Amino acid sequence: MMKKIFYILFIFCSITTLFAQKKVSVKQAHSLFDRKSYVKAAEAYEQCEQSQKVLQNLGDCYYFNFQMNNAVRAYGQLFFTYKDSVKKEVYFRYANALKGTKDFDKGDVIMSEYLGFDQNTPKFMKNVTRNTPHSFKLEMMSKNKTNGDFGIAFYGDKVTFASLRNADEKAYGWNDRPYLDLFMASVNDKGQLVKVEPFPESINTKKHESNATFSADGKTMYFNRTGDKQVEINNERVATVKIYKAEYVGDKWTNVKMCSFSSDEYSVEHPFLTKDGKKLYFASDMKGTIGSMDLFVVDILQDGTFSQPRNLGETINTIHREQFPFLTEDGTLYFASDGHQGNGNLDIFMSYKLDETEFDKPLNLGSTINSEMDDFNFILDEANDKGYFASNRTGDDNLYTFVREDNKLQYLVEGEVRDMKSSELLPGATVKLYNEKGELLEEVLVGKDGDFTFNTEPNTKYKIMAFKDFYIPAEAEFDTSVKGKVYIDLQMKVESYYDAEDIINKKEDGTVLIELENIYFDLDKWNIKPQAAQVLDVLVGLLKKYPYMEIQIGSHTDTRASEMYNLRLSNRRAASALEYLVQNGIDRKRMKSVGYGESKPLIICPKNDCTESEHATNRRCTFMILK
Repeated sequence: MMKKIFYILFIFCSITTLFAQKKVSVKQAHSLFDRKSYVKAAEAYEQCEQSQKVLQNLGDCYYFNFQMNNAVRAYGQLFFTYKDSVKKEVYFRYANALKGTKDFDKGDVIMSEYLGFDQNTPKFMKNVTRNTPHSFKLEMMSKNKTNGDFGIAFYGDKVTFASLRNADEKAYGWNDRPYLDLFMASVNDKGQLVKVEPFPESINTKKHESNATFSADGKTMYFNRTGDKQVEINNERVATVKIYKAEYVGDKWTNVKMCSFSSDEYSVEHPFLTKDGKKLYFASDMKGTIGSMDLFVVDILQDGTFSQPRNLGETINTIHREQFPFLTEDGTLYFASDGHQGNGNLDIFMSYKLDETEFDKPLNLGSTINSEMDDFNFILDEANDKGYFASNRTGDDNLYTFVREDNKLQYLVEGEVRDMKSSELLPGATVKLYNEKGELLEEVLVGKDGDFTFNTEPNTKYKIMAFKDFYIPAEAEFDTSVKGKVYIDLQMKVESYYDAEDIINKKEDGTVLIELENIYFDLDKWNIKPQAAQVLDVLVGLLKKYPYMEIQIGSHTDTRASEMYNLRLSNRRAASALEYLVQNGIDRKRMKSVGYGESKPLIICPKNDCTESEHATNRRCTFMILK
């Protein structure tokens, strides 16, 4: 229900009877869809010829009403028939619909195509569930699973929430169900809602009301209500969601006024008032929004007016939806998002407050509370380690109570090793873990999945390095002292020497050569001449730049003189080049010298009758990278 009401905007539709005839036209179906009457639009599209637009809109009708099996059917046919021209945003919805049916494998494939990098949802959720500092035990708060309850908030020793319980009211076109009203209730020892009663008519109107938040003394309330008029935004007629303020005077709610930062041009939703009454957090698609819905905050000034809204920034907000903010007294932010990686659709995240304006990277609360459907509206009574949230995992929005328990934390660092240029996994790489002193603690050989795991200790600093032959080692430093960070995901991207340096090339046979100017020696000599020294100085610089590189120096002669003589001469020349490198600061252990004599000529001459130019080509030094 939440997505049905808030995913884009509240609107008001007056739907006439278009189904007097059994058959409807595509034009009628599109008209219903454009007015967000998704239930009737889906019925109409099912009778139409299934063009690309019909299939996309049909999938959207089901997706926005959480009928994920039907959404998968429509999107699946769309992708099968028209994949090359499907819009990117439909990939996102199709992937979430697949995850909503627990088809994570296919959902991850589609999401990976949308994002441009691989996803593995089951593995990710296993890791974050292990990572989160708490686990949760859940119970549904109402035996009636079709009330459409969500938007729960603390209200003294009671709770308030939004619901469809006014079932006799006029239906809302989006989902063909009643409009929302605000209710209050007590919660019994079994976590069930009891003594449910609606708010008075000064609060509940013929519009949608939802998502209340209260001052500490219970005398001020902020809540959502849809606007009184429809306006045109992006070629659509919509009624935006606004935040209202009400005051409890005597024994009734009065002085109901729209907050100044509300507008007909955008929506402001899901208000949350901090305990000190000085800040109001909310979600909005106002100007400056990064995604389709971002989290904002305003200061409440001493005269009751509001500061300009401030976006919480890209650490929290993504190009998709962030909604339902809730803050604990220490400033920890809980919110719902479908833009940060999760189980599919909206998941609940937490983010520690760093200072007055900054929050830490969000942490998914894991699969003990998040499902493959929408999970949102998390609120917490920290003193008693319990709270409430909403989810549509059973098909309709329902409220759940939870008890929070400390997780048995296992401090881990895990990650993958990938090629920097291609992003391909690199099995066979070696990953080493070092302590703060640089002492090697453990090393692993990466398998075919390209991943690695190390057990670590809390409150400790580490360095990790990834090595692979013909690649520049990559390193990263991390620590396990940050609150809640017990699982660290490191993407180790290593760059090959031949991608990094123009003078390094990989041959068809797999050998990697450093291609320098040729080194020339006097006849029957092996001492390093000034020209040869200049060439070798380039090699010295390269070896100092890459301190883990190991090489082989090879020396080759022409075919003049005897085979034994040429072998001995080439050994001396290769050894001479190696000694020059040692004298210039390169560790001998990183190098080996090999004399090949005349055994590997580049040019094989008939009857050994080479020209002087061909002899010169065969006389050469080679520099091969070993690792």
